[in-house]
Amino acid sequence: MAATARIRRLASCYLSPALSRTAPRHSRGLRGMCTLSTTLGSGADEDEIERIRREFEDAKRNYLSIPAAMKDMPKMNPQGIYVNKNVKLDDLQVYGFDYDYTLSHYSDHLQCLIYDLAKKHLVDELKYPESCLQYEYDCSFPVRGLYYDKLKGCLLKLDFFGSIEPDGCFFGRRKLSLAEIKELYGTRHIGRDQVRQLVGLMDVFCFSEACLIADIVQHFVDAKLEFDAPYIYEDVNKAIQHVHRSGLVHRKVLAEPQKFLIKNNKVFRFLKTLREKGKKLFLLTNSPFYFVDGGMSYLLEDQHFDGNSWRELFDVVIAQANKPIFYNSDHPFRVYDTEKDTLAFTAVDKFLPSEVYYHGCLKSFLQITKWRGPEVIYFGDHLLSDLRGPSKAGWRTAAVISELEDEIGIQNSDSYRFQQAKLSIIHDLLGKVHATVVSTEKGQVYSALLDELNAERHQCRSGMRNLFNSSFGATFLTDTGKESSFAYHIHQYADIYTSKLENFLSHAPESWLHPPHDIKIMPHNAKHKPLGIWPKREKYRQVCSMVRSSFYQFLRENHAALEKPAHGAPSQTGEVASQQDVPIVTDGRITVHLSTPFFYISLYEELVLKAASVCF
Repeated sequence: MAATARIRRLASCYLSPALSRTAPRHSRGLRGMCTLSTTLGSGADEDEIERIRREFEDAKRNYLSIPAAMKDMPKMNPQGIYVNKNVKLDDLQVYGFDYDYTLSHYSDHLQCLIYDLAKKHLVDELKYPESCLQYEYDCSFPVRGLYYDKLKGCLLKLDFFGSIEPDGCFFGRRKLSLAEIKELYGTRHIGRDQVRQLVGLMDVFCFSEACLIADIVQHFVDAKLEFDAPYIYEDVNKAIQHVHRSGLVHRKVLAEPQKFLIKNNKVFRFLKTLREKGKKLFLLTNSPFYFVDGGMSYLLEDQHFDGNSWRELFDVVIAQANKPIFYNSDHPFRVYDTEKDTLAFTAVDKFLPSEVYYHGCLKSFLQITKWRGPEVIYFGDHLLSDLRGPSKAGWRTAAVISELEDEIGIQNSDSYRFQQAKLSIIHDLLGKVHATVVSTEKGQVYSALLDELNAERHQCRSGMRNLFNSSFGATFLTDTGKESSFAYHIHQYADIYTSKLENFLSHAPESWLHPPHDIKIMPHNAKHKPLGIWPKREKYRQVCSMVRSSFYQFLRENHAALEKPAHGAPSQTGEVASQQDVPIVTDGRITVHLSTPFFYISLYEELVLKAASVCF
């Protein structure tokens, strides 16, 4: 009976409404947090606002217990594959890939190079002031998924519903205040119809463009020169396009591949694994073939091929595809002569692994290959140019978002999780305050508490935001913790997304990827809450898990006394073993059978029911 008392006492540490003196030290912190959600129910005659005030003060005293409460909470995998729509990998027979920032990845030197070449073009060819040459690329300024308002000259970060972030609007390099945003736009809630009139900066190549636009606008402002914002965008965009289409950036990269390209042998392993599994592979890129060939040759120069080239990995190679027009046009394919740098005039009615193809369109691609949409998956980094077209055509889509790994790492950090847990508590208290009806004479007390809670919320949000980009915050999240507009496009056009291709090496080709049932928008944005401020169902699951662990620990410690009796033989409690002896519960090492002394099974059920009564 001493053992029985011990297990009941251990369970009571987690189930008792009051903090048990026998509870383990870490559980006292959790219990302190739990009291936050139960205080309102004690004493209906007390003043509502005063009770919430005491909860707030209690919460602040318990902030230090949050790290211990969060210690065993699960973290998201930075190398994980996150799923918006079910994808059964075994059904996929064809894998397509973009080249830039999908198969190949670049150092920050590439953004500096594009910025400098475009800046020089503005001065030399478009006659911008030579003083513009003083500016340099700032890698800490832009994030992916920004929008540029050509008419007003502002760089904007938007949320999931198309509203301007209060701290996400820049004119040049100056951040506009909320009052200035409202004066300029009338409201920050501009909506998706107006968003369609903005220029989306959705891939990594846009970093240099966003930075150059902001610097040129700032230069004209500082120099007190009159300018029209649409002209600035048109000229900068023209300069950026010139850098790419003229081949300037391509030649610079190939001249020093070790400076710009990042080698990664795991990508080759992934491609080779797909080939060994009998999958078809194709490459579809907007880059010219000589650039792709030089880059792939460098990236895979340490690998050994059966033939003489990386091209043996692919069944079809298509360069200068002109996406996204590729998905809607009727352009014919042309055979590209890699030796003569010319295009053939003969019609293309089949694809040969030994040939390279230019231009083309999706309609002809499907007619030639006979590959059905659902069995094809395409990997790309640009949500609009790479993935929107395939998504609408019925292909499965996978976004490669390199920033994902760093941002999940930040979300997993103790400092971020601490602020997130605090913010959750404040939101709960704010909800109670807003739901409270107060009389006129209590209005001052109500307002004072509301102001304090809002100030605490602002401090939490700022603490979380400052862990990310100093100008625009997180790529996937807004300052309020909601999903960004960039996250909206991922949710809309990417069936799955991950930080890099080789993450698929940890999944068997027969895997079935499906989204978590309890997360509706972005799977990697888990909301961390310490025990006691979770929804009651989650609390119930956690408490039951603790009870189950304690119960099995008790069984292991008393295993000899609880050995299963033979059929028909009485147990130590006089119970007779069942003729249909089936397990009731198991932890993988010890199984509780119907022949286990009935008293202990009843004890287990009693503890679980007690958990339910406390939680619900």
